[in-house]
Amino acid sequence: MAIRVAELACSIAVMTSIPTIDGARSLAGRYPVWLCDIWGVLHNGVAAYPAASAALVAFRGAGGTAILITNAPRPCDDVKRQIANLGVSAEAHDAIVTSGDVTRALIVDYGKRPLFHLGPERDSSLFAGTGARLTGIDGAEAVVCTGLIDDVTETPDSYKDQLAAMRERNLPMICANPDIVVERGAAICYCAGAIGQAYEAMGGHVAYAGKPHAPIYEAAMARAAQVRGAAISKRDVLAIGDGLHTDILGARRFGIDALFVASGIHLSPSEGLNKRTLAKLFSGQGPHPIAATAHLAW
Repeated sequence: MAIRVAELACSIAVMTSIPTIDGARSLAGRYPVWLCDIWGVLHNGVAAYPAASAALVAFRGAGGTAILITNAPRPCDDVKRQIANLGVSAEAHDAIVTSGDVTRALIVDYGKRPLFHLGPERDSSLFAGTGARLTGIDGAEAVVCTGLIDDVTETPDSYKDQLAAMRERNLPMICANPDIVVERGAAICYCAGAIGQAYEAMGGHVAYAGKPHAPIYEAAMARAAQVRGAAISKRDVLAIGDGLHTDILGARRFGIDALFVASGIHLSPSEGLNKRTLAKLFSGQGPHPIAATAHLAW
């Protein structure tokens, strides 16, 4: 009974401590730098969310700096082209920092030692100019995982034989996208992070390049300082994202505040964003956002 009372008290505390907001305008003065997630906040993999782009355009117009920070396993230039094709305004960001950028630095650290690429051909630009020498599992010294080859039909279980062969050789893995799942239209698809988790469960070593880990936040902070021409304090930075275990956890671990954007990853359309669903998502002592919103808007 005491445990149940404690759980109820925690839920009540969560319901009253995380406000819901309709627009992010009220946060602009407090946080002059926004580190904004892309997939799930600016688009759903099929089309852009116009209100989200408009919010970032307005924020920049008010003097803010918007750095897009994403677990996409590709270089920033590739992501810039992709989101433009989906309809995200070019005026919605000052710069883009990707887990692909961080991964490229890790690949360079391996020199010209042979690597195995576990992922779709569309991610091959990740290796361009790094000097990487790609080979099969049998000849590799490490694995770079960028995702499932066919994330529409496959699951992490589709790779159990490859993972077993990698584990047999004790190959370290660089996971270029720590996301577990992503929303594509109305569908939920697995990402590289799900394969990384499966490999860790087998005892394999995995180095994660993106959120919630510090290197991508350090790169984003450095880029923001470059844009603004001055050092950035963490208290001036707001992370915006829809992933509890990437965006929210990563921000709070790094020491910056976060705005949670509800999405199909964590809430079904029938649930919606309200005090009860917030209590469901943020019960316990885990990292909490400073506010929550159904969709990013100004």
